[in-house]
Amino acid sequence: MFERLGRAMFRRRWQVIGLAVAFVAFGGIWGTQVFGSLTTGGFDDPASESARALDRAEEALGRTGNDLVVLYRSPDGTVDDPAFRQAVTETLDALPKDVVTRAITYWVTNSPALVSEDRRSTYAVLTMAGDEPERVEALKEIDDDLAAPGLDTKLGGITAVSRDIGERVASDIARAETLSVPVLLVLLVVVFGGVAAASLPLVLGGLAILGAFTALRGLSYLTDVSVFSINVVTILGLGLAIDYGLFMTGRFREEIARGLGVEDAIARTMATAGHTVAVSGVTVAVSLSALLIFPMTFLRSMGFGGLSAVVIAMAAALTVLPALLGVLGHRVDALSLRRSRRGPRPAVPTTDGTDGTDGADHGFWYRLAHSIMRRPVIYVVGVLAVLLLAGSPFLRVEFGGVDPRVLPAGTESRVVSEIVDRDFVRNSQLPIEAIVTTSGGAGLERYVAAVRDIGRVTGADVTSQAGDVARVTISYEGDPISAQARELVTRVRDIPAPPGGEVLVGGFTAELADQLGTTADLLPWMALIIVGATFVLLFLAFGSVVLPIKAIAMNVLSLGASFGALVLIFQDGHLSGLLNFTPTGTLEATQPILVLAIVFGLSTDYEVFLMSRIREVYDRTGDNATAVAVGLQRSGRIITSAAVLILVVIGLFSISGITFIKLIGVAMIIAVLVDATIVRALLVPATMRLLGNLNWWAPAPMRRFHARHGLREGADLPPPTADLRPEPAGAQTD
Repeated sequence: MFERLGRAMFRRRWQVIGLAVAFVAFGGIWGTQVFGSLTTGGFDDPASESARALDRAEEALGRTGNDLVVLYRSPDGTVDDPAFRQAVTETLDALPKDVVTRAITYWVTNSPALVSEDRRSTYAVLTMAGDEPERVEALKEIDDDLAAPGLDTKLGGITAVSRDIGERVASDIARAETLSVPVLLVLLVVVFGGVAAASLPLVLGGLAILGAFTALRGLSYLTDVSVFSINVVTILGLGLAIDYGLFMTGRFREEIARGLGVEDAIARTMATAGHTVAVSGVTVAVSLSALLIFPMTFLRSMGFGGLSAVVIAMAAALTVLPALLGVLGHRVDALSLRRSRRGPRPAVPTTDGTDGTDGADHGFWYRLAHSIMRRPVIYVVGVLAVLLLAGSPFLRVEFGGVDPRVLPAGTESRVVSEIVDRDFVRNSQLPIEAIVTTSGGAGLERYVAAVRDIGRVTGADVTSQAGDVARVTISYEGDPISAQARELVTRVRDIPAPPGGEVLVGGFTAELADQLGTTADLLPWMALIIVGATFVLLFLAFGSVVLPIKAIAMNVLSLGASFGALVLIFQDGHLSGLLNFTPTGTLEATQPILVLAIVFGLSTDYEVFLMSRIREVYDRTGDNATAVAVGLQRSGRIITSAAVLILVVIGLFSISGITFIKLIGVAMIIAVLVDATIVRALLVPATMRLLGNLNWWAPAPMRRFHARHGLREGADLPPPTADLRPEPAGAQTD
């Protein structure tokens, strides 16, 4: 199938390239407008008790969202001065009523919570019309109108935080792409030794990113899409496109060096490397699709965005790249840096086990593999000890949520949050809210009294009421994202409802508690989907039940090391100064889940690249040790190069000003480093030497099934001109 697809792409190369150019134009014009239709929320479960509490409150009491917190401070007066009051009230009264639907001030409520301890500051709470993107857009219209004469004015609250996060994400992406593309091009030129070949992965990356932007914009018409999905789209689109472009272009150059014509070289490249890219792409896509089982908009958006980037990168690699290679042909080495330095590459393969592309197969990676395979037990025990030790801090992980501290210090909306927490009643903007439905109002006072008796509760009051529905606002001690605050939500929920009534407990902390509960319930199912699909796909690719189990175990070890580092860095705060973020003592719960899906897919990506070359040699020689050594020699440089290139992409995104985007970047950097070096270069050869031919074992029924239905790489092409011969027995001794 892949051989036929390669020939079809070669024969219709100009039509394919023309369609790709049209696609890029459409994506550049329409797809890039996705930024205006994204949301910064979406961390809560819409079916949770806290979400139902919000719906009940809005239905019965009207929407009372704390969309904007406008902080006013006088340099010399207090809130008791008539001039202070007049400046604030006249400013707020002049705001358009179709934008600001409600404004709560100290002079309306006489609430001491709205006045600072020195009485020089107060804040107004504004409710805005529309959904989140509309509120953020409306804020641009009224931003300047919120300044009161003679007073220092600062903006905070959910809408201001959303605006600041959105602007920061857009600027981070622009900066990362501006810096990464030139760096990547230089590194690709070094890796490929020429400008023409080096440009191909970047073309695929552009197609993948613009295609995913287009898909996300289309999706935004159907459901909310998180602004943070843009980061994942860019990382995966560019990273996987580089991987696939590197792998396939390198194979094409090998086949050209063997003396094949352009069409035949493309056909063989597609039947081998193209097959591997397809298996890899499907595996990564399945890993990311597991995010779709979560109801939270954030994770679902990441799943949709990541799927779009992976599928388009894979499709471009299997269609546009063969067409481009067909146009370039032998000019794929145009503007080469290697010819002037090393002379022309051999046109035909040698007969002593070389492939005619990078010299003898007995290079650095070959020698490293044999060195490891002489002492496999030492390497396995040593590497396992290091990885388990690195992952051990994750055993004491504490999960939390997102608050304004994810923004860089000094950001205005974060400054407002910090001032309100420091100078006003603690947690006044993030209370626990109980929406109480009674039978004729009976039992409401008794319920409120019971809430006040709970330890660490500092106040409980009915703040609004309509008919049988009342909102009870509960203030408390401590950090809203802490485990103690979530335990307080549980204790409030344990209080019996008034006779014949119902209580729904909501608010920021309740949303976090519900999110963690939903995550814990669905995480085993996500793991089952990823592990099960990975096992099936790797079995279909390689015909072994041992290799998939081993690959899954190694992926878990890489993830464990990454997660352990996250606890040390982001929970404990080590390197917070260097990385420029504020530690909260917790990890935001959805981020490790996202990292799990992405890193598991990328790790499997490298596994497929390595095992496809090992299996190719094993099928021709039947010698496990030779297959491992030659397979590592032929793929080690590719995997290392791919890892370095994707680290550049991830590294530039890890300097994001948003803490949990930084967390994703750091986690991926650590996981890729561990996987591409310690795991693939050391642990894989050692374990494969210990297992020997057992690596390729499968029960007889499964062997028969694979013979009929397996995804056999290169099965539709004859073997290359030169074959490999087993190494002499002496070369494989321990």
